[in-house]
Amino acid sequence: MTGGRAGNAMQADFATGKEKTGRGLRWGTETIVGLIYPPRCPICDRVTVPECVPCRRCADAVRLAEEPVCKRCGKPLDGERAEFCLDCGKRRHAYCQGKAVFVYQGNIRQSMYRFKYANRREYAAYYAREAAALYQDWVFKNQIEVIVPVPMYRWKKRRRGYNQAETFARALGRELGLPVDAGLVRRVRNTVPQKELNGGQRAANLKNAFQLAADIVKYKKILLVDDIYTTGTTIDTVSEVLLKGGAERIYYICVSIGAGF
Repeated sequence: MTGGRAGNAMQADFATGKEKTGRGLRWGTETIVGLIYPPRCPICDRVTVPECVPCRRCADAVRLAEEPVCKRCGKPLDGERAEFCLDCGKRRHAYCQGKAVFVYQGNIRQSMYRFKYANRREYAAYYAREAAALYQDWVFKNQIEVIVPVPMYRWKKRRRGYNQAETFARALGRELGLPVDAGLVRRVRNTVPQKELNGGQRAANLKNAFQLAADIVKYKKILLVDDIYTTGTTIDTVSEVLLKGGAERIYYICVSIGAGF
């Protein structure tokens, strides 16, 4: 019996030693990674101490997309009299309502560029925290069931290594405690970047570009997410596909948006 107790104690000490060694190795690895890839401000990209937190200068400089905004798309408006921006006053949207975190200007432009093209995927944590702080109540009031990122064409995603909308969607899902379905909609046709086209060309460019992965959409209330909202053509096109598949109401949140005038 004594030998058994001694053996158990030795095993416990060994396990504790392994656990301490494991923690030490993890700490050492994280320290080395932190030295090679130090945390950076998600706005200006300068090295900062807290991870995914803007430096003091940038925290005061960014402009949130706050009221007064368009009641449909969420673009900032100059005055409080108008309910809708010029775009939404002239056209109907397939989605119900949208929100944005930042106004697409100043340092946010550079932040979004690095997020999309320079592999700064870690910025998504900051974007998602701000989005949740602003719109968590709105999301749950509208009884959102799932978050769906705007899909990227598979060849383009393979070349870039990630879909920035999906990266943001997963970070937002963690903040809100909602599931993310990145496979619900597929981009089946490569298209010209929307920023290079005018309004009429944008719709033609996206015709038949998206397709459901299944015949029937099991969700009724869906939150689409994307990085930048301009005219809403992409969100409308994906919304139409989801509505035809059985969804009832589509909302969206984007990281940044232009002014609505």
